[in-house]
Formats: sequence, structure tokens, C-alpha cells
Amino acid sequence: MMRVAVFVSGGGSNMVALLEDMARAGHQGQPAVVLSNRPDAGGLARAAERAVPTVVVDHRPFTGDRAAFETAINAALEPFAPDLICLAGFMRILSPVFIRHWTGRMLNVHPSLLPKYKGLHTHARALEAGDAVHGCTVHEVTAALDDGPILGQAQVPVRADDTPDTLAARVLVQEHRLYPAVLRRFAAGERAPLYLES
Repeated sequence: MMRVAVFVSGGGSNMVALLEDMARAGHQGQPAVVLSNRPDAGGLARAAERAVPTVVVDHRPFTGDRAAFETAINAALEPFAPDLICLAGFMRILSPVFIRHWTGRMLNVHPSLLPKYKGLHTHARALEAGDAVHGCTVHEVTAALDDGPILGQAQVPVRADDTPDTLAARVLVQEHRLYPAVLRRFAAGERAPLYLES
């Protein structure tokens, strides 16, 4: 059984999708802890409702000292002994040192069909480019931003009347399908990419 830590900064909708899938039969992953850098993150209450332990490592006291912040994260994780970290809307950039420590044991979901549109504002960028399809990617985390081996992708068609918000909403639906499916496979030892269509 693989013990999974989920990192959130906000409402945690992807976290909820992961926790609910791990509660289903046959899953080789189990939630160990939900960690947030924000004490007011809505995801903390949603995790507690599901009887999953939560911990907060507020980034604000560590301003200018990312190494100390990440040391505090690892110390907070230690009692829960996670085997894997799933980033689910965790809005802090992690250093190469932290990422190297968790190499092969940290996943992320990104709202584009990587390698397109690394970074922010992915939906607006897809619309500006005139893309016919857009989507999301789950990948292993490496020191390079939104890089690393792709473990799954899900596509949505881009509509003529789409705005960044409407496109984001449809992509989020696919994130909630893709991320749990990839985690389920990853926990069972399957690394081949999974491709879903809407």
C-alpha cells in the first residue's frame, strides 16, 4: 500500500477527487495527510470531513528562506511517512533540492496538454493560439517547471465561444477524472501514460 500526501493551497477539488477514489475498492494508495501552506485553505476542512489528517506549514514566516520552509514541510510530513506527494493546486514553487529528495515520488496536475503552455494562464494562451483542443496533464515533478515524465493527459475540444473561464471549467472536470485514474495506476506500479478523451 502506498501512503499518499496531498498538497493544497485552496479549495482542494482535485484533492477531493483523489481522496474519494482512494476510498474505493482495489486502490493501492491510501491518504496519509493533506498539507497546506495556507491555514485558511478550504481543502483542509474538506479533508477533515473525510477523516484525513491535515497539517499546515504557513509559508509567510519563511519569506525569503525557501530552504527553511521546505525543511519545515519535510518535518511536518515525517510522522505520516508518505511514500508519494500529489500536488493538487499547491501554489508554492518547490526548490530543486526538495524535488530531488522526492524524485519519482511526486506528481502534479497541470491545466494544459504539456509540453504546451507551461506556467500560468494556460487557458487564455490556448485560446490566443487558436487551438482546437486543450486539456490537462498529470506528470512526475522534476526541477524544471511543468516538465517531467507525462503519466496521463485528457483532452477537451475548444469551442468558438469559449472564454478562459468556460474552458477552465471544462478542463477541471477532466482533471477530476484524470488525476485519480493516474494515481490509481501509479500506486499499482503502472507508469505508461494514460490518455482520456472528454
